[in-house]
Amino acid sequence: MTQHTTPPATRRTLSARDLASIATFAALIAALGLPGSLYIGAAAVPITFQTLGVMLAGAILGARNGFLAVLLLEVLVAAGLPLLSGGRGGIGVFLGPTGGYLVGWLLGALVIGWFTARLLPRYPLWAALGATALGGIVAIYLIGVPWLAVSTGTPLLVAFTGGLVFLPGDILKVVVTVLVAKQVHRAWPGLIADRRRSASAPANSDSAPTAAMQP
Repeated sequence: MTQHTTPPATRRTLSARDLASIATFAALIAALGLPGSLYIGAAAVPITFQTLGVMLAGAILGARNGFLAVLLLEVLVAAGLPLLSGGRGGIGVFLGPTGGYLVGWLLGALVIGWFTARLLPRYPLWAALGATALGGIVAIYLIGVPWLAVSTGTPLLVAFTGGLVFLPGDILKVVVTVLVAKQVHRAWPGLIADRRRSASAPANSDSAPTAAMQP
């Protein structure tokens, strides 16, 4: 007689802890906008602490939950809640000069989370800094700068050069993110890595018993 076994559970569904983490980091990103925005010269893009929250979401929650935390915030913003720095909200902010940076936040959280999962459990400092800079600066600028150039009619090179004014602050955010994430992952060593193992471990552990029960 063939023994039927229940397929191993996957991590595709969101647990209560996942939902709580996503909501918490969406609230954190919103709270980091409370100090307001700083504009330098004629820059159309505000300097804000909210990018730090995006980086932390990816580095601590991983790619999926970090992305969902940012997405939750942006859905609420699109619905009209003034959760962006300076009390901005509504669908119009996604169509303006800063819209590309908001889209870039989603990509940034994904990139940081994906690389962070592969750096754990060791999470070496220089590799973590590079991975966080790749997601938190390069990925966001990759979408934000061209969007800014098109929406304002500015040459791409001029827009890119103008964006360099934000670079020192963003580098500081990368350093803060890595230092915070390193401590968090030291305190909860399986926070991201366990998700990757849990998808494969049950299948491997069930294979031997299943084979043994075949007629």
